[in-house]
Amino acid sequence: MRTRYALIGSGHRAQMYLDAIAGPHADVAELAALIDVNSSRREYHRDRLEAFAQVRLGGPDELEQIIAEESVDRVIVTSVDRLHAEHVVRALEAGADVVVEKPLTIDAPSARAIQDAIDRTGRSVVVTFNYRYSPRNTALKQIIASGEIGEVVSVVFEWVLDTQHGADYFRRWHRDKANSGGLFVHKAAHHFDLVNWWLADTPARVYARGGLRFYGADAAAARGRDPLPERGTHDGPHDPFELDLRSDERLEALYLDAEEHDGYRRDQSVFAGGITAEDNLTAIVDYSRGAVLTYALNAHSPWEGYRVAINGTAGRAELEVIERAEVVPQGADGRAHVDPSAVAVTTAEAGVRERGERLVVQKHFEPAREVEIPEGVGGHGGGDALLLSDVFVGPVADELGRPSDHRDGIRAIAVGICGNLSLETGAPVEVDAALGIDLSRDTPAAAAVQA
Repeated sequence: MRTRYALIGSGHRAQMYLDAIAGPHADVAELAALIDVNSSRREYHRDRLEAFAQVRLGGPDELEQIIAEESVDRVIVTSVDRLHAEHVVRALEAGADVVVEKPLTIDAPSARAIQDAIDRTGRSVVVTFNYRYSPRNTALKQIIASGEIGEVVSVVFEWVLDTQHGADYFRRWHRDKANSGGLFVHKAAHHFDLVNWWLADTPARVYARGGLRFYGADAAAARGRDPLPERGTHDGPHDPFELDLRSDERLEALYLDAEEHDGYRRDQSVFAGGITAEDNLTAIVDYSRGAVLTYALNAHSPWEGYRVAINGTAGRAELEVIERAEVVPQGADGRAHVDPSAVAVTTAEAGVRERGERLVVQKHFEPAREVEIPEGVGGHGGGDALLLSDVFVGPVADELGRPSDHRDGIRAIAVGICGNLSLETGAPVEVDAALGIDLSRDTPAAAAVQA
């Protein structure tokens, strides 16, 4: 018998889950309903695949009714981040389990609301962290778990988003921290989850600094940059920081053609006023067992990828991932807007930096060695397909503890939430006091490593 799903929030991110239901996991999953405030977006996904021709369409106010009348077993939440908690809690209380796209939610009160609903209903919430499944991140996890570099004492983690991908967060609803929690929550939840999972530990204290240093009207004016048109969809020449929705059939259908229903503009100027999310962030995070994380995020880098150094009592592991070596505008109008971690980038790279990944381990008093990383197939370094199998088929025994539950989701956002509080106060923030949730209980990831 197939599990019946409803999906709420049928924007761009929904496609990964819908394609899995209609494709490789059609034998165990079926879509019962598409729910969105915008009728064009839900109709787009219904009409895109023949398997969805008969699915029910509805608005968010119908969630409970749809769960009951369509015998929905699980709800997939891919709505705007600020609505995650509302949709998760309502689905749980209506009798369905939940699969929610990261971040679980954006602030401490809504995290507590989700925890309370889980305690009341006894139902489950799965937060999808596909980076755990990427072979390169798994290889680093295996090195740490093996004890080869000893007990971890510190982590240095730098993530850079380039001027295509990074800029895109400042065109969309993410630019307003009230919607997304800023990049500390929306984007860095992935990164903090990786560290939590690599260490099988819990963040205890966060001190953060950051600001809007490149995007936004003030930063652009300070550099003497001319303002851009209000939106990127227009005729004539285009700036490399603009997005013309007509350049991508899916974006045009999901957003430009849907504007008449809700007025949402997906192509706003990254150098306009009203942006409240930071584009440069740093954090120092103390972990419960003593390790310290030094983290940095930049959203306007000329290349995209990340570098991680794990320092242990017996040696050091270093992972470097270059997802896009350089941003070179393609074509006469310079329009090329893709996430290089989710979509393969095939443009020629003429500089000294090359797309790829490398994991190096060096023990004390020994030469360094390179660890072979199995080749991943598909989006996000090969992580998407493995994650979707765990979501729809069910997790198998995993000594690395990759499947994640709601507590992993809370641990991941805890750093960003406390980071935002630290930005406001200028002081370190104690995680337990700020969250008001006991994060010490074992999750599958921690239990697997400790077993």
